[in-house]
Amino acid sequence: MALVIAVALFVAQAINFALILQERQRARIDGTTGPVVARIADAVERNTFAKPTRFDRGRVRSAASSPVSPTGEHRRDIEQSLRTALGEAGLNAGRVETEVHRFVPDDFRLRYTGKERRERFRRAGGELMIAVERPGKDWLVLSVPWFGGNDWIFWRLIWQTVILYIVVLVPVLVAARQISKPLRTLAFAARGFRPGGSVDALAEAGPQDVRDVIAAFNALRLRVTAMLDEKDRMLGAIGHDLRTPLAALRVRIESVDDDTDRLRMAETIAEMNRMLDDILSLARLGRPSEPLTEVDLAALVEAVVDDFLDLGENVAFEERARLRMRLRPSLMRRALRNLIENALKYGSEVDVQLAEQPDQVRIIVCDRGPGIPEDRLNDVFEAFTRLENSRNKDTGGIGLGLALARAIVREAGGDILLANRVGGGLTATITLRR
Repeated sequence: MALVIAVALFVAQAINFALILQERQRARIDGTTGPVVARIADAVERNTFAKPTRFDRGRVRSAASSPVSPTGEHRRDIEQSLRTALGEAGLNAGRVETEVHRFVPDDFRLRYTGKERRERFRRAGGELMIAVERPGKDWLVLSVPWFGGNDWIFWRLIWQTVILYIVVLVPVLVAARQISKPLRTLAFAARGFRPGGSVDALAEAGPQDVRDVIAAFNALRLRVTAMLDEKDRMLGAIGHDLRTPLAALRVRIESVDDDTDRLRMAETIAEMNRMLDDILSLARLGRPSEPLTEVDLAALVEAVVDDFLDLGENVAFEERARLRMRLRPSLMRRALRNLIENALKYGSEVDVQLAEQPDQVRIIVCDRGPGIPEDRLNDVFEAFTRLENSRNKDTGGIGLGLALARAIVREAGGDILLANRVGGGLTATITLRR
């Protein structure tokens, strides 16, 4: 806001400067043209001209030729204005020429003029020589003071701008600071708000509108926390109410005589328990109960891979040096396990790699399965989305594994990207900031 006001003030001053210059230029032309025309008309009417002399004594003098140098500093605007004014005065004028002469201190040309005239020329800093041709007769020549540049206008503009900035910008900056400080505090609190975290109310400060926004944020944070608490209680009740009959079913199937049927029933109950765990984990992820812990990420990845090796799965991982990271270890193990399980569903071999960079760490899970169409790479991260519609035990499920994995990684400040491998297969990369 202060920058916009500063630019607006500068533009206004620039426009003011241009108008002043234009007005000064018009006044200079009018102030020069009027007296010169009057003096020339008077001299012509009286037919009294000063004799040609080397030094100007302030009178209109007659010369056989124009004393104006062709290479001198000419004022075309003055010449045009004089030509028009002389015509309006009824004087028959031919060519009109002008030349500006600059004076230096103690200029010798000023020694032969009167005291009053000498002082006027000194203050002006120069003289304007004017030569008007009378066709077929002679040239009428006279000199008038010529004031120099417009430096004083420039400095006046600067001082006006400085004063305006002090008078206008300083109060604006003070007011903006009073507004921005509580707004920055509010923005910091909004970015740092985490469900289950501190719900201490922000101090209401600043103008009334800002205080109203802070009060609304405090109330909103309380409502969000209350709703999340209610959601957690509801999820806990649902989990308890669903697991109790599943446990009862698990006990009752032991009375089934057929081993095949009993095994299928047990697998169905186990799958239902896994589905329930995934749904509850995804719903509760916004408020994880596990605290952040400093762990060895290389050891964590190796432990997950060892669990699959113990089950006889073909999962490879090259041992790496210790890599300390601060994260939630159980959730990160869950995310990595979901990625490896997904890779094993579609490929018999899985390769897990750990790549360390100065600003990030990547966990790469590669398989040699059929891959995923390029236009569906992001779709598989949506909850309850599956590219394979069967319900068999190898590729079935409800489509929560990858969604849960990405939610866990994003909660840790990272992300997951999928890419098809050259030669077939898929690469899932977990990227974590260091």
